[in-house]
Amino acid sequence: MRAALVSALLLAAPLAATAQDAITGRNLAAGCAICHGTEGRTAPNSTLASLAGLPRDYVATQMRAFRDGKRPATVMHQIAKGYTDPQIDAIAAWYAAQKR
Repeated sequence: MRAALVSALLLAAPLAATAQDAITGRNLAAGCAICHGTEGRTAPNSTLASLAGLPRDYVATQMRAFRDGKRPATVMHQIAKGYTDPQIDAIAAWYAAQKR
């Protein structure tokens, strides 16, 4: 009985981490809604990028480029400097999971 419980907990651990990662990504991305819209969907005819549904690696690469000064920006380079690599990965994963 005890072995079955331990096995069940070990199998559930990755799911719990994934759920926590999604919550972390959502919480970190909340500030992005000011410019990029709720859940990463900008208003029609907006000049800003909709982030919802973009590939995770693309979003993460662009955020790092802003942060590291490799991509020109008006304010994104300042905003992105506040994020660590794991935080950028969480934000990118959250946006990638949203419907376009």
